[in-house]
Amino acid sequence: MTTPAPAPAKQPAKQAPAKKNDEEDFDPSMYKENRTKQLTSADIGVNPWPHKFEVSHQLPKFVEEFSVLEKDGEPSTQVVSIAGRVLSKRAAGAGLVFYDITGEFNKVQVLVNKRAYASGEEDYVKINGLLRRGDIIGAKGTPGRSKTGELSLFATEVILLSPCLHMLPKAATGLTDPETRFRQRYLDMICNESVKKNFIIRSKVIQGVRRYLDNLGFIEVETPMMNMIAGGAAAKPFLTHHNALNMDLFMRIAPELYLKQLVVGGMDRVYEIGKQFRNEDIDHTHNPEFTTCEFYMAYADYNDLYKMTEQLLQSIVMSIHGSLKIKYHPDGPSGKEIEIDFSSPWRKIDMIADLEAIIGEKIPTPYTSEECREFLVKTCRERKVECSAPQTTARLLDKLVGEYLEVQCINPTFIINHPEIMSPLSKYHREKPQLTERFELFVNTKEICNAYTELNNPFVQIERFAEQAKAKAAGDDESMLIDKVFTTSLEYGLPPTGGFGLGIDRFAMLMSDTYNIKEVILFPAMKPEQVAKPATTEAPKLN
Repeated sequence: MTTPAPAPAKQPAKQAPAKKNDEEDFDPSMYKENRTKQLTSADIGVNPWPHKFEVSHQLPKFVEEFSVLEKDGEPSTQVVSIAGRVLSKRAAGAGLVFYDITGEFNKVQVLVNKRAYASGEEDYVKINGLLRRGDIIGAKGTPGRSKTGELSLFATEVILLSPCLHMLPKAATGLTDPETRFRQRYLDMICNESVKKNFIIRSKVIQGVRRYLDNLGFIEVETPMMNMIAGGAAAKPFLTHHNALNMDLFMRIAPELYLKQLVVGGMDRVYEIGKQFRNEDIDHTHNPEFTTCEFYMAYADYNDLYKMTEQLLQSIVMSIHGSLKIKYHPDGPSGKEIEIDFSSPWRKIDMIADLEAIIGEKIPTPYTSEECREFLVKTCRERKVECSAPQTTARLLDKLVGEYLEVQCINPTFIINHPEIMSPLSKYHREKPQLTERFELFVNTKEICNAYTELNNPFVQIERFAEQAKAKAAGDDESMLIDKVFTTSLEYGLPPTGGFGLGIDRFAMLMSDTYNIKEVILFPAMKPEQVAKPATTEAPKLN
């Protein structure tokens, strides 16, 4: 009888070495579909979107507290928990995985060793096979330094907190396409950490404005966003409809007229920081929805506002940059670099006197005359300065000022004493007939502030509004209409008042060294994107 040969001993299954990059598992064109299948698989064994993870140390605190650990010194025995987004994943054989996680401008390495994993080898294999670049994870363990000396968390537990269903751009190439960056700001911030700094600077600008005004006893208020008349500025408004009142309303272009009514009512120092809406061009320095600060101060005039403007902006520049001299790239980061000096005193350009000196002729007066308008039309034509219709005196002057005066303003420069025909809400100049006590502040050739001694004579204000209404009837969409509610308030007495407006977005551009206004607006206005209709909108079923 032949004895059967014993069955060969069962060899343990060889464990496949971990891949260096798990993204190789998925076809890039099918990444979302394949990742969804992975996350909704019956044997996933975990909830990919847990309700809570207790974080003992935010990443900045972790780095600050444990940077003192030395490479060859004793590792910490303190158990901590951190969380962040996976920036990179690297495997070293089957028993060691490195994750770089980021958050709040800090990066920390999470080192996951199979032998140290608290719940055992099976869970180690499962979680590391599940995690991908872009996922948000939590990790518990002890701080220390790796063999290369990098500050790390030696993890005993790793948890998926929220998966990323899309393949992120590679770190080597990054995300640079402006359309994608501005449409998907969240992705921009994931891939370009420096973008967040622009909005931190923007926040510091707003904080600086509030701090300065609050310290002077100003009260912050809120006024309506929807108005029956678009007043307070020369701009084309957006139109909306109020269903309950069954009436069309304008989105506000400025809060000025409401704020001055509050001064009439006895709030001597008031300000508002908020959105304005102007139905105009979109370019590197204009967005239809933008943010301003306007303040109104009883018993002040534009001479006081010169000083306050310098103090306010200088305090913000110093708080952000630690110096009144800043570097700026007006054509973008790869373009030329200029220095902008916010040191006092700031230059003043007298609008009419300096413009006449440049063109070599006196501008005919009165500025409301047809002779003056025809002179400006002729001057613009001869000097090839374009002005589209309607060619009103105010628009023609504005084009000439832009061509010859604004271009001189690199360091902070006041252009002062505008004609009354350009300034319907400004008080007449007490020494120069037909001019007003008004200034605009320009930096890097762009308007940053507008301020003036406020017109408080109701009879003159009605006349100015009537002139604006004529210009609007002639086709100037940016001219104002007569606001009887405001003029009635003036009849109760507006004290001598100084009024000021600051473009928050443009000033934030200077402070963050960005040349496109979209870089300092989280969700800027964009043209509609043509997107193919999805085949289905049904959500995947989770086990």
